[in-house]
Amino acid sequence: MTYVDSIQFLYELRMFGAKLGLENTFKLAALAGNPQDRLRFIHVAGTNGKGSTCAMLESIYRAAGYKAGLYTSPHLVAFGERIQVDRQLIAEADVVRLAEEMQRFLSEFSSASHPTFFEVVTVMALRYFAERQCDLVIWETGMGGRLDATNIVRPLASVITNIQFDHEKWLGETLSKIAVEKGGIIKPGVPVLTSETKPEPLAVLRKIADENQSPFIQVSISHSISELEESAELPLLGDHQRVNAALAVATVRELSNIVPVSPAAIQTGLAQVHWPGRLQILRPGPGRAIVLDSAHNPAGAEVLRAALQKYFPGALVTLVFGVLRDKDWSAMCQILVPLAGRVCLAPVGSDRTADPQVLREVCLTLNPYAEVLACASLSDALTRVANDPVVVITGSVHFVGEAMEALNISPAPRQNERALNEWITTAR
Repeated sequence: MTYVDSIQFLYELRMFGAKLGLENTFKLAALAGNPQDRLRFIHVAGTNGKGSTCAMLESIYRAAGYKAGLYTSPHLVAFGERIQVDRQLIAEADVVRLAEEMQRFLSEFSSASHPTFFEVVTVMALRYFAERQCDLVIWETGMGGRLDATNIVRPLASVITNIQFDHEKWLGETLSKIAVEKGGIIKPGVPVLTSETKPEPLAVLRKIADENQSPFIQVSISHSISELEESAELPLLGDHQRVNAALAVATVRELSNIVPVSPAAIQTGLAQVHWPGRLQILRPGPGRAIVLDSAHNPAGAEVLRAALQKYFPGALVTLVFGVLRDKDWSAMCQILVPLAGRVCLAPVGSDRTADPQVLREVCLTLNPYAEVLACASLSDALTRVANDPVVVITGSVHFVGEAMEALNISPAPRQNERALNEWITTAR
């Protein structure tokens, strides 16, 4: 098997869709020798901000001298972004070796119960982190938590960033139901930390923690970041990242008796954190700015709007927008389109893309003063906005990944690995 073969093998797993449940992952992990039993985890769930919080935790522990594994999804450009040790992407040779191993294990499953792409990759990550003898693994959920493939581990701490509306078809139509799914990562006696503030989902998380006799810590910036960490230059922009930083710091402190970290390492880790595609501002020339942000739901769009008003006050931005049709794109447009003097709508490189012409009809009603264009491609949109002063590219993680390739921010792999983020929906 070559690297190209291994990516093709993973690509073919998309046909098994996305299925919630732990049986397959437990079985696959057992065939792999239960590598999770040889590792320590911080398990991170939540609707928004969990990737950034994971990146901060990883950076802090690495600054403290620990060998830190990082498991996140989806990836922006390259598959290896999902599995990193000390922020180094998994090597192609390791992907090949682990894919071959998983291929052998899959013969133990019937076609009716075949593991999904995410289940297979989750066990690949566990094997890799165990082989690398990681001191600690920062472990992000894929979707939800209770029945997510990552939930076969017993972590040192369960971290839940917030509860917002997203993936309602899978997780429930109310914040309380979504909180039940996210709160499913809570384990007996394991401390729970959250920056959620809304009474309804917060009450659900507290109840689950109480039932598991798990210490429950609600985090706010005011009581979690001392003057030392507050003075750190946090490279990730936006007030919401101060909340994520507070949550990361509170988690590190809660675990200080198990995994000691000095105040200096906390400060260094926060100052050096890197997490591209999240309110990332490029300056391609004098008087020009390109903002890349992976907002993909209404709550993310609200955060982006607040950031644009903070960093570009009074500016009529150019919005380059591509979104998946199964997202609440109408609400996202209501939040972002009024800020724009120009809107360029483009398809996402996905079978699930929303039609730019359909988006255009909605956007025209939301901002009749803006120029609203339906573009044939992202490349077409980028050409049209090449001289605009403030360009905001958003709507989907997939879309931002495409833009990073197109703008030569992130080198494109030999083949389109972004397509690995796609899956065919199956019944819950």
